[in-house]
Amino acid sequence: MSLGSPHPHPAGAHLRPPLGMALGVVAGSGRPGPSRIAAPVGDAVLDIASLAVAENGPHAALLHRPNLDGLLAAGRPAWREVFGWLAEQLADPDRLSGHLLPATGVVPVLPFTVADYVDFFACEQHAVNVGRIYRPHAEPLTPNWKHLPLGYHGRAGTVVVSGTPVVRPVGQRGPGDAGPTGALDVEAEIGYVLGGSGGVPGEPVELAHALDHIFGVVLLNDWSARDIQAWESRPLGPLLGKSFATSISAWITPLDELAAAWIDPPPRDPQPLPYLLGPTDRGLDLTLEIWLNGELVSSPPAADLYWTPAQLIAHLTSNGASLRGGDLLGSGTVSGARREQRGCFLELSRNGAEPVSLADGSSRAYLCDGDEVVITATGPAVGGGRLSLGEVRGTILPTTSRI
Repeated sequence: MSLGSPHPHPAGAHLRPPLGMALGVVAGSGRPGPSRIAAPVGDAVLDIASLAVAENGPHAALLHRPNLDGLLAAGRPAWREVFGWLAEQLADPDRLSGHLLPATGVVPVLPFTVADYVDFFACEQHAVNVGRIYRPHAEPLTPNWKHLPLGYHGRAGTVVVSGTPVVRPVGQRGPGDAGPTGALDVEAEIGYVLGGSGGVPGEPVELAHALDHIFGVVLLNDWSARDIQAWESRPLGPLLGKSFATSISAWITPLDELAAAWIDPPPRDPQPLPYLLGPTDRGLDLTLEIWLNGELVSSPPAADLYWTPAQLIAHLTSNGASLRGGDLLGSGTVSGARREQRGCFLELSRNGAEPVSLADGSSRAYLCDGDEVVITATGPAVGGGRLSLGEVRGTILPTTSRI
C-alpha cells in the first residue's frame, strides 16, 4: 500500500519553512554569538532579535534571548503583542532588509526548554485499530477510553528538534530476549507548546481558560519500539519503548494562526463529565502526511480527534497538577478510518502482517536503518487558502549499544 506521490521537500532540507507565521530558534549563519529567535520568510530566515531592537518592537528583551523560554513565560497578552507586531513587519518587506539570514547557513535548535512532556491517546480510530490488533477477540476500546483522555508522562530530556538522527534503541523484547528493536515505528501527532502562568498548585485549569495556555502548535513524532513497548506495558508503561526520542518541528505555529482551523468535535457517547465540556471544546482541522524516503505513505486527518486540546489541559490539571512554561502535550497518534489514513506502521502494516508496499519494489512492516521519515501538515488559513506547519523529520541510525 502506497499513496505513491513524490515528496515536495527534498531529503536533507532540515529547515524547510512553513507557510504562515511561525517562530523558532536557529544557530549558525557565520555570525558570532549564541542561537537566536527567528521566523521563516520565504527561502530566508528572519533574525527577530535584531529586528526587534532596530524597530523598537514589543518585548524586545524577551526576543533577544537564545530561546523562547522567556516569551513562553510572559503569557498570552505578551504573545499577542509580539505576533501582531511581527505580522506588521512581515507585511512590509523593506523593514526586513539587513535582518535576513540565508536558510542554507543556519541550523535549527530546540526552540524552548521542555519542562514536562505528556503524550495522550486522543484519537478514537487509532485506539480502535490498535485494540483490534492486540485484542482481536475483545472490545477494541478499554472501558475507560471514552470517559477521560488517557496519556502517559514521557521523558522531556529526549525531546529533540527536527532533523536530529534517531539511533535504533535496544531493550528487552520478551522472556530472555534482548537486543535492538525489530519494530521501530513512527507516530504522527500534533504537539501543543504551553506557556504563561502555571497557576496555583491544587487549582485545576478550567476548560474555559485552557486555550490561554497554548502558545502554539508543532508536529510531533513519538518514535516507538513496538516490541519493547509491548513486553514492558503489562500493565504499566510505556517506558523504554518510547523514551529514547521524540522529535518536534523546528518551527512553532502560533495558535492564533490556526483561528480558521477550529472545528466541532465528533459526537460523544457517553457524555464526558462537566469539567470536560464547554465552548472551548473544539478540535483543529489539520491534515497530516507521513513521507518515507520521499514517498507519501499516509495522510492522517486530525479533524475527528475525540479529545480536544482544551480537554487535554483541563484533564491534566484536574487533580491539582500545575502547568509550567515549556510543557509539551502530544495528541497521540492521529489516524483515520481508511488504511491510507493510519498514523503509524503498527496500524499501516497491522503489526507486520500486511507490510506497506513502496514504489521502489521494497516493503516495510517497520522502519529500517537509513530510512528518513518526514511528517508534514496543512490546515485552513485565516483569509482563505491553506497554511502549512513546520515539518518534523528524522533519519534512523543503526544501534550503537547492546544489552
